[in-house]
Amino acid sequence: MSSLDIARKAKPSHIHSLANSAGIRLDEIEQYGNYKAKVSLRVLERLWTRPNAKLICVSGMTPTREGDGKTCTSIGLTQALGVLKKKVFLCLREPSLSPIFGFKGGATGGGYAQVLPMDDINLHFTGDIHAVEIAHNLLAAVLDSHIHHGNALGIDKQRIFWRRSLDISDRQLREIAGGMAKGSKYPKNKTGFDITAASEVMACLSLCTSVHSLKAKLAKISVALAEDGQLITSKDLKAVGAMALLLKDAIKPNLVQTLEGQPAFVHTGPFANVSHGNNSVIATLMASKLANYVVTESGFATDLGMEKMFDIVSREGNLKPSVVVIVVSVKALKSHSGEFIASKKLGDVFKEGFANVDHHIQNVRRFGVEPVIAINRFPDDSEEEIRAVKDYFHTHSVECAVSDVVRLGGKGGVELAEKVLKVIADKPSQFKPFYDLSLSTEEKIHKIATEVYGASGVTYLDQAKEDLEMIHHQKLDGLPVNIAKTPYSLSDDSHLKGAPTGWKLKVRGIRPYSGAGFLVVLAGKMLLMPGLPEKPMLENMDLTDEGYAKGLV
Repeated sequence: MSSLDIARKAKPSHIHSLANSAGIRLDEIEQYGNYKAKVSLRVLERLWTRPNAKLICVSGMTPTREGDGKTCTSIGLTQALGVLKKKVFLCLREPSLSPIFGFKGGATGGGYAQVLPMDDINLHFTGDIHAVEIAHNLLAAVLDSHIHHGNALGIDKQRIFWRRSLDISDRQLREIAGGMAKGSKYPKNKTGFDITAASEVMACLSLCTSVHSLKAKLAKISVALAEDGQLITSKDLKAVGAMALLLKDAIKPNLVQTLEGQPAFVHTGPFANVSHGNNSVIATLMASKLANYVVTESGFATDLGMEKMFDIVSREGNLKPSVVVIVVSVKALKSHSGEFIASKKLGDVFKEGFANVDHHIQNVRRFGVEPVIAINRFPDDSEEEIRAVKDYFHTHSVECAVSDVVRLGGKGGVELAEKVLKVIADKPSQFKPFYDLSLSTEEKIHKIATEVYGASGVTYLDQAKEDLEMIHHQKLDGLPVNIAKTPYSLSDDSHLKGAPTGWKLKVRGIRPYSGAGFLVVLAGKMLLMPGLPEKPMLENMDLTDEGYAKGLV
């Protein structure tokens, strides 16, 4: 039975029943149909004095392009904790339409480890991402209009760095020419679109803790430099109120449920390769007051989503992770082996993959947190392969368990859940961020590159050197860094597998996300607008005559 068939045959609880069981009052939800709702920020105010839940972070080894089951593992682990009668809440990011219609398809789990309603969540959901896109583009329009009507702020037309946003992969929009319209007083210029997941507005929404906090972040967004060298912000352009108004509903977490009835917040969608890669701080804080355990997933692997969760997100929300689950798969281990796998002994096939996982294990421990390995089982994994992977981690004294949640639901994750609870009890977290904010921007980048990625150093191209001068001049060195790089290698080159050494991180540019509160470091060939693959997932999608979605997974 397909994941879509399983979702369609499910009998989820009505949203009123779900909210009640989660400890949310009916006057604190805004219903979107029978199975999803927005949750009022009043919940946080009402429960603020409650102790925080244990925070379980799900990350992974360097993944394959098809994914290796972090979302399924996060959902299945939540369901397994439910089987063990634990009060648990799941927090996930909202799926972007870019990978859904592109290379990946649906992002709500699979098999018997899903969040519902699957088709709604994967499509427009409650409109949050569209609201972010419009708020972002409104600011771009206000900036252009200000220049057209006389440029009272003295904006340097050659130093504008606010681009536009779109939630669909379109490589033709990466670089475009502006100022081409007849009658426009705006000069001809190069600009472009970034994917909405990379929008600074998305980051502001994801990292805020209240309406006041959101407006404060929006106000600090930098769009350009003035002719006197000062930053021009959205506050200068008087756009903050209107942008906040567009986000008035998007700031509220979206309540849904797992296939087995555990509550879940699916809220905000920053990618981990181009942004900070975690669900909203508001959702995590709210879940932490409503449950005893919160499961949250960070995008891609420990070098991307997890590092950003711990160095950026945790600072904003004062979050203290209790344990990290590293998702490992046989296919991901094999992906580091290179060619001629069939001619190699099993130990040699996994050798470079184990080196990769070892590096991710050390990354977790750099933050004072202990990992648990989840071996996400796929149908074509052999018993010999699974046994070899388990034996490796047992001999290296790392707790591990086979996760079979896609096939069995929560029951298939009970051993993993028990290992997670054991580590929380036996090895209390000594969590601390990896670097001090007092370090210079160059020192932060160097520390992450050499220790988290394994680089031998950092190389700055000319544009990056210019950007660093501007950052120093604007006194933005106190911000954390958000390195945008390929997710398919620990390095900035997707072709380097295992745990590569002897390479240098190549920094092309640095963008100030002064509103969100971090610096975006563009490394290697990383682009902020993806393109559709040769055979995108959209080719298999359709709407049936009965009105049902087809081909989302």
